[in-house]
Amino acid sequence: MSGHNKWSTIKHKKGAADAKRGQVFTKLIKEITVAARLGGGDPDGNPRLRTVVDKAKAENMPKDNIERAIKKGTGELEGVTYEEITYEGYGPGGVAVLVEVMTDNRNRTVSDVRSVFTKANGNMGETGCVSWIFSKKGLIVFSGGTDFDKLFEAAIEAGADDVSDEGDQVEVLTDPANFIEVREALNKAGFKPQSAEVTMIPQTMVKLEGKQAESMLKLMDKLEDNDDVQNVYANFDISAEDMEKMM
Repeated sequence: MSGHNKWSTIKHKKGAADAKRGQVFTKLIKEITVAARLGGGDPDGNPRLRTVVDKAKAENMPKDNIERAIKKGTGELEGVTYEEITYEGYGPGGVAVLVEVMTDNRNRTVSDVRSVFTKANGNMGETGCVSWIFSKKGLIVFSGGTDFDKLFEAAIEAGADDVSDEGDQVEVLTDPANFIEVREALNKAGFKPQSAEVTMIPQTMVKLEGKQAESMLKLMDKLEDNDDVQNVYANFDISAEDMEKMM
């Protein structure tokens, strides 16, 4: 399981998504605004916008909020212009970390992100230092009780790249360009995902235990607490036993 997806599972178990719903809305609104600015305000003709609008609906964001964010992106309403930046660095134990931000103040954001890395015994690196470890993929996750054979057949027929049984869940990987098509085909086939997103999947993993594992989870938590940070990806691998102790 990717470090990012394992982290998503941890957050779900901790109930963090519900506790920080306001922050989730803030980040989704930024993403909707930028997607609309770059590709237009029609979700049917703008895959990036459609993906984030679907995500916002899954989070029960009010329709008015979504429409207002789109209009700010297309210029129909006045709004802030955000800059997209990806920072790269290393966490405890040499874990590779990618941090995607949307900010209206680059100096503030880079200072905040660097501070989080330093306090967690990590450090920011140069552009390109860890990005080569990750590949952009569509990731669709189903519960472990899903009929694997039927899901595998439906997913491959729909154009998925790979389907893997991770024990407590089944993961379907797609090319980002096919993500929406595969997700909708699986929905029509009766498979309802726990989560579906375009994410960054690491090619290699770094095993962490004890204090390093604890520091890594704190680093992830602190980065995601920053309103300018949209996504954090990392290639850590922490055992289920260690995760249980930390939750």
